[in-house]
Amino acid sequence: MTLRITCLCGENAMELHGAPAARANCHCTTCRDFYGVAMLSATAWAAESVTLSGGNHARFQHPAKQLSKTFCLNCGDVLLGTNRLGMCVVLNAVVARTADGVLDAAFAPTMHLFYRQRVIDVTDSLPKYLDGWDGPLHVRQEDPQPCPGP
Repeated sequence: MTLRITCLCGENAMELHGAPAARANCHCTTCRDFYGVAMLSATAWAAESVTLSGGNHARFQHPAKQLSKTFCLNCGDVLLGTNRLGMCVVLNAVVARTADGVLDAAFAPTMHLFYRQRVIDVTDSLPKYLDGWDGPLHVRQEDPQPCPGP
């Protein structure tokens, strides 16, 4: 599969080849702060699976972490990020834009990561790892019963 995505103004394009290596919703404070979101919904790709074209983009390196993001210098749209493992991170909102706002099932998240650090609770059937995917899972607490009335 090959998917072509452009930034909002069309100055830059990105092609994704094959399938993502991981599909997740990340709740870690680093992703939330770096991307300015309450929860980052994204796919991770091997670097060789992503091609970027157009010359009107720049890369911002996080000042303290092994993260970067590449954005359009004209419209400011984030094209992709790079995580500490060197994988390309593509935001699901950008992918969904190519299909009138609908995220194809091939890109849908399969898990939540760093759920311990969440700022919003999410009710779905996906596994919610408190830390990374090799750590413990979140166990949903039953809703408390209301106090008996008169």
